Amino acid sequence: MSGSTSRLRSLGIDPVTGKEALAVTRPGGLLAELADAHALKAATVLVTVVGAVLEVGKATDTELAAFVTPLHAALEECVGILAADRE
Repeated sequence: MSGSTSRLRSLGIDPVTGKEALAVTRPGGLLAELADAHALKAATVLVTVVGAVLEVGKATDTELAAFVTPLHAALEECVGILAADRE
C-alpha cells in the first residue's frame, strides 16, 4: 500500500440514515484519522465478540467460519494503519 495513494474508507454508520459513511482519504488527513479510529474500534469489537464465542466453546465450524471474512478485513485494515504509521 502506497503512502501517497488516496482510497475509499469507512467512517462508520450514519445514525440518522443507517447507511455507511465513506470518504476518500489522504494519508495524514483528518478523514484518514477518523477512518483509522473507526477501523480500530470495529476491530476491537470484533475481537471481543470472537473471543467470547471461542470462550464458550460451543460454536460450530460453520458459525466460526462466518467470522473469517470480517476478521480478515479487520486485520488487513489494522495492518494498513500500522504500515502507514511507519512510512
